[in-house]
Amino acid sequence: MNLLGSPLDVLSSSKLSGLRLVGCLILGSIFLVSCAGDISPSDVRSGLKKVIGGTDEQIFIGDTLDNHYHPNVIMKRGEAYFEKEEYAEALVEYNHFMDLHRNHVLAPYAAFRIGEIHVMMAKTIDRDPEPMHKAIAAFEQMRRDFPGSRYDAQAQQKLEECHDWIAQMHLFVGQFYYRRGSYLAAAHRFGQVIKTYPDKPAASDALYYQAKAYHEMGADDWAKDNLVALLDKYPNSTASDAGSTLLEKIGGAPSKTLLAQKSDPVSVSDAAPTAIPSSPSRIPHQPSVSSSPTSTLGVPQALSQPPTPSADTFGNAFTACRLGAWC
Repeated sequence: MNLLGSPLDVLSSSKLSGLRLVGCLILGSIFLVSCAGDISPSDVRSGLKKVIGGTDEQIFIGDTLDNHYHPNVIMKRGEAYFEKEEYAEALVEYNHFMDLHRNHVLAPYAAFRIGEIHVMMAKTIDRDPEPMHKAIAAFEQMRRDFPGSRYDAQAQQKLEECHDWIAQMHLFVGQFYYRRGSYLAAAHRFGQVIKTYPDKPAASDALYYQAKAYHEMGADDWAKDNLVALLDKYPNSTASDAGSTLLEKIGGAPSKTLLAQKSDPVSVSDAAPTAIPSSPSRIPHQPSVSSSPTSTLGVPQALSQPPTPSADTFGNAFTACRLGAWC
């Protein structure tokens, strides 16, 4: 009789002991760094790599309970996949971690990583924006589930970057429609950028291009209102010089509607166009929209201190839109 057991039994026992040791080392390192004040996700990643970087690679294969449920093993797999830029596989591991260990000390980190992975998968603004919307939802969920965590400030910064990306994407789509001559669709998309993201750099460009779209449709009164709002709200933007040139080209003076409002404190909301274009016969045939241009095509009612947009701000009509379709 073999009192020591088979070599396979001995190997399995040593692996389990090694995993337990790794778990103790990770928890000990987390306790130590937690006493040192706030640290960034990159610090946590480097610490995890030092502690678990030398563990047995066999944790990536096999069908043991530890491989499926042990939090340290799941975290190591997620980190390894992330480092290799295999983001789909890493996302599975971090989601698995959150499903099983939502109360674990590394749960806020895993939630933050999920948002980061969606950002990495978003690529460029001319591609599918769905990953970026998922990133926004993930960061918002992380801040709700773990308020005041060490990653809260970084999640907020990532949210700002995500919303800036979304604003640039919608500006890009509007410019695409403008180049195709679909001026009404372009103006509508630019109006959504102005309304939803007035504090982003894309807002000034959207005002300028919306004015150009109005000018191409013959709605010069609306175009002038937009340009005056552009120069008043964003005087130092890159679009302000081009806006001044276009304003001079189409008449140079604000519309009567805007002049009548000069007695009140000037704000961008004062520039909402209400006049009907003077030459409707010049407007090319386009799909009709709401009879209220101020709410759909004009400058929005309020551009100062907007609420932070959520992941579904634009709604299905915009998040599901693709190039080549009217939106």
